[in-house]
Amino acid sequence: MAEVKRYGSISRLTPEKADYYKSLHAAPWKQINDMIKECNLQNYSIYCHDNYLFSYYEYVGEDYEADMAKMAADPETQRWWGECVPCMNPLSEDGPWMDMQEIYHLD
Repeated sequence: MAEVKRYGSISRLTPEKADYYKSLHAAPWKQINDMIKECNLQNYSIYCHDNYLFSYYEYVGEDYEADMAKMAADPETQRWWGECVPCMNPLSEDGPWMDMQEIYHLD
């Protein structure tokens, strides 16, 4: 079994689109959840506080870049992102999510 790698990211919502973003994630499309699992992500969570978003997931595959490319190439994922990304007001110009550095972990 592959080593578990943990990822945390941060972003923020555009206030006028926050409710729509939350409604999307209250009832995610089955194909999206299936693709997340196919790409070896587990324990995926998104938290929200004052329109700031924090995401956490664990990667259990062998080739992160290839799995992320597979997800990005999926038409349903692209459609999902087309709904979600316009709801976000990123903290940088590098994309909707900014990776965070893990500084502590306890199993």
